[in-house]
Formats: sequence, structure tokens, C-alpha cells
Amino acid sequence: MKRQIEWLVVIAAVLSNAAAQAHADSRPNVLLIVSDDQGWPDLGCMGIKPIETPNLDRIAARGVRATNFYVTWPACTPSRGSILTGRFPQRNGLYDMVRNDIVNYGHRFSPSEYAVSPEMTLGLDVREVTIGNVLQSAGYRTGVVGKWDMGQAKRFLPLQRGFDFFYGHGNNGIDYFTHERYGIHSIFRGNQRSDEDRGRYITDVFQREALAFVQQPNDRPWFLYMCFNAPHGASAFGEGESEKAKVGVQAPAEHIARQLARGVPKNLAHYYAAVTRMDEAIGQLMQNIDQSGQTENTLIIFLSDNGGSGNGGNSPLKGQKSTMWEGGLRVPFLASWPSKLPKGVVTDEFLTSLELFPTIATAAQATIPDGLKLDGFDLVPTLAGQVASPRKQMFWKRRDDKAARIGNWKWLQSAKGIGLYDLAADPNESHDLSFAQPKMLAKMQQAFTDWESEMTAAEPRGPFRDY
Repeated sequence: MKRQIEWLVVIAAVLSNAAAQAHADSRPNVLLIVSDDQGWPDLGCMGIKPIETPNLDRIAARGVRATNFYVTWPACTPSRGSILTGRFPQRNGLYDMVRNDIVNYGHRFSPSEYAVSPEMTLGLDVREVTIGNVLQSAGYRTGVVGKWDMGQAKRFLPLQRGFDFFYGHGNNGIDYFTHERYGIHSIFRGNQRSDEDRGRYITDVFQREALAFVQQPNDRPWFLYMCFNAPHGASAFGEGESEKAKVGVQAPAEHIARQLARGVPKNLAHYYAAVTRMDEAIGQLMQNIDQSGQTENTLIIFLSDNGGSGNGGNSPLKGQKSTMWEGGLRVPFLASWPSKLPKGVVTDEFLTSLELFPTIATAAQATIPDGLKLDGFDLVPTLAGQVASPRKQMFWKRRDDKAARIGNWKWLQSAKGIGLYDLAADPNESHDLSFAQPKMLAKMQQAFTDWESEMTAAEPRGPFRDY
């Protein structure tokens, strides 16, 4: 009898392990790609600019491209914080930039100065739950490659925020070749700074590290947060320590030459070249996923962290990065998941980056912690054409700049412009309807006030809130 019971225990354990393995195998790998300052029209498949992005275009052809997709803030740090937490910046506490403003005046930091600067001492509140935390708890192998931007003190770095692997920089930006930010070397491997790749073009390095992560043999599904700094301008200085260089976007010489040979104007060749080199790195990841037989069950998501910074403009959208116009808030978005999503679809449904956290968690069959307030929803049913987007309204605040969208109506009040616009008829926000539609104007303003009150009543988070 004793031996029989022992065998029953063994059999039960084997069946349990087999069931757990089947569960793991049914869950997708997730590749979340975020570019930096890439404008809404800056994909080859948009057909607006002569920009080369064949691999991103291939993601669009394999899946869904969304034309009405927004981020939560018109610049990087708060926008990326919302991607990681699924919460408005005003709810997660990271509602402004984590950066050292004196670099605006050409200041070059010493290590001791930098150690006590905002870029080293501020970051995403440690009480915030990241998508890395949720997927790691669900048994995923999790990694970050590229621009983290959530703080550089050890408590803020990815290995303490739900990720098993990190190679990249914790701050806003770096020089693409020296990997410095205004005199300070900025690359981390894990929790330690590393200058092992100094001199190499950083997109090349990020490609290598991302490939190494996805190629690692493992019986668990993986989640890679692939955060490029391209095509952001370089954070660098000229020859004099107090001379701020106008370096702009950096790219390999051969890629720049190729753009010039295509007739791209000199002032845009560097930007186009950086985008294309990034696209090639994405293509290498896609090729590896294809060759390993993981394509059907890999969810690939691509977006930019905010609108374009002016490289060639965001037309037909108005404005650019740091503004509340559409050109600062609306970004390119692609999603491919062959086993779940249709191919070659373009959707105009109203969606935002707040939807990414619940979408990825749902796909991974992960458990959302009790009491965690998320501000989005699973967007897969909408991308699949099964339901209309539940997103009916969206709000933005950047210091004194405010904006709201309800349906197709957009209202903004900012230092760079004010007005009420019907985006369905006027996507480039050229006809202010404030006087013609006073009731709608009042409705938009009241909705913004109600949202702002909700954010104020939320449990306070640092680093900026006074509590």
C-alpha cells in the first residue's frame, strides 16, 4: 500500500509538471519595442516620407497598424513610466522629466556632481508595480535592453523592478558612440556601469544584447522590453567643456552616405539613417524569432515614446515633441501576433499606451495584484476587430499645459496654443471651434477638471508630488 501511494504521488507530480509546462508553452513571448522621438509619419508603410523601414513595415503587414494611438505625455520619462505601469503619470508619480537642467547651459558634470544630481537620485516610485514584476511573477524570463529612463540609483534599476536582465542606460539620452551623457559614462550591465563597448555605435550593441537574450535556451516564455534611444538627438558636447555641441542625431557613416545617395537632404540624412539602422536591428530580432519557430506565438508591439522632435515634421499632424498638439502626443503603433491578430489591417480606433500593461498581462495569463488601479484595458479584441475600443476619452497634463480628447473632440490649453478641434474633420487642428461650440468646450473643460480631481485623490507617489 505504501509503495502504491508513493507511485500515485510521483504520477501526480509528473501530471502537474506537464500541465504547468503546457500552460507555459501556450503563453506567447512578448517583444515590446519603443523608439525615441520617432514621429507619427516616420514609417515607410505610411507613404508620407521616403524613409526606409522595411522590417517595421513587415510587422504592419503581419499584423495591425493603429492610426489613432496616443502616449500619456509629449516627452520621454513620463511616457515610458506609463508604458511600464499602465497608469497615468499623475497617478504613478512620474509626471515630469528626470533630468539635469543645467546641461542646457553647456555644463559638463564631474562624477561627484552627477552622483547627487536629479538624474541619479530621482526615479519611478519603488511602490509602483511594473509589467516586469507581473510577468516575472507569472514565470516569464524578463529583460530590458536600451533606454530605461526610470532612474539610475540601484533601487530604481530594472533588476530591482521585475527584470532578470538589463543592458542599457538609465537616463534620458547618451552619445551614440562614447555612450556618455554630458561627460558621464552611462551604460549599465545589470546594476554596474560598464564601458566595455565604448566607441561602438549603440544601436549595434543593443542589437547584440537583445539577440543574446532571446536566444538564451530556456523552457519559459520571455518578455523583452527593447527600448531604443534612436532616433533621439545625441546628449553630447563639443570640443570645449562648456560648449554645447549641435550634434543632433548620430548614425553610422555608411548609413548616412546611403541616405545622401538616395537624395535625402543633408539635414535629414542622419535622422533617416538612425531610423533605418534601428529598423535593421529590429529585423535581426524578427529573423531570429522566425528561425526559432516562435513567430506564431510571439506578440510584437512597436511604438514611439512621443511625437517627432521636428526632423522633417509630423505633417499632416500639427506640432511636435513637448507640445499638446497631435504631433506631440499621437505616435506610430504596430502589433503582430499571428495566432491571434489579423494581417495587414489598419485601424482608426482610439487607443493609448495605457492599454499596453493590461494587454501584455492578459496575453501572458498573468495575475494583476489586488488593488492595483490600471488606467487601460486589453486592446487585443479591438485590434482583432471584435469590439470597438472602450477608450472614449483621454487627458494630458504637462505643468501648465492641458489637453483632453473625448470621442473626436480635442481641447488644449497651453503656452504654445489653445483651442477646441474636431479631429474627424480637422486632424491638423487648424480651425478653433471654441466660440462656435461653447457647450462642447465647457464639457471638455469639466471632464478635464474631473480627471484632475481623480488624480489628486489618488494615493500619492513620488518623486515630484508634495505629500
